Amino acid sequence: MPTLHWLNDEEARKQSGKLPYRLLEADPRLSYGDEETENMLIQGDNLEALKALSPYYAGQVKCIYVDPPYNTGNAFEQYDDNLEHSLWLTLIYPRLELLRDILSDDGSIWVSMDDGEGQYLKVLMDEIFGRNNFVSTIIWRKNYAPKSSAKYISEDHDYIFVYAKDKEIWRPNMMPRSEKQDKAYKNPDNDPRGLWRPNNLAARNPYSRGIYSITTPSGRVIEGPPPGSYWRVSKEKLEELDADGRIWWGKEGNNVPAPKIYLAEVKQGIVPQTFWSYEEVGHTQDAKKESIAFFGSDIFGTPKPERLIR
Repeated sequence: MPTLHWLNDEEARKQSGKLPYRLLEADPRLSYGDEETENMLIQGDNLEALKALSPYYAGQVKCIYVDPPYNTGNAFEQYDDNLEHSLWLTLIYPRLELLRDILSDDGSIWVSMDDGEGQYLKVLMDEIFGRNNFVSTIIWRKNYAPKSSAKYISEDHDYIFVYAKDKEIWRPNMMPRSEKQDKAYKNPDNDPRGLWRPNNLAARNPYSRGIYSITTPSGRVIEGPPPGSYWRVSKEKLEELDADGRIWWGKEGNNVPAPKIYLAEVKQGIVPQTFWSYEEVGHTQDAKKESIAFFGSDIFGTPKPERLIR
């Protein structure tokens, strides 16, 4: 597997192991709520914080989200985002190693980034988490309008790199179904199984028993599937589904048969997709408004919207 090499990369690969453990000290003045809760807000160097957490949470964390410095060339009040490239790699590598160590076997890690360091981050994460554990790259459309100040092309999106600790056992939660998706299901024939939508009987995948003529209830003969396609079920299976009331022939009984897909039988959720629009998960202006509502001022220039994290 290809690996990335940079100035002082050997030292970066040893850093997490050589780092001494630090104790976490609770500050009662900053504490709030139930003292027995496991929630923590840690102030300090995140490398030392991760090392301090590792004895307590090694192999136990199911979901990690990280929003590291993008190395954009800007200087924020909170940190310098204008690091020499090899220094940025040296800083990010040991932190990813410690994050891997606290991740559970059925856990996943999600890391935000843009094009500036994105390709290098991907290679680092392939090395640390295993290329075979790469799940996908999410594209978040973060801006709802082009930036007229852009020198070349207005950038509309960020990435979120998704890795599993062990992709063979990790599975994502389904996204909740929307009203718009459920509206596709009707019940024009009062089927006792409830709401359904028609599916296409024709498919492009070759099927040895998928070419035959069909006679509709009205008597119309359909000589075969459309050119270049095949019926997705055999003639015997079609007759079986029809006898069970699972085929829709249209109101006049004259249509190409459509197998019914019942709402009660589909997954009660939607498989996540790789494109996340701002309409669904928010944009940068939403994030700034939330930050101001929380802190009373625009304390940080590039926050993420709550809906994105959720």
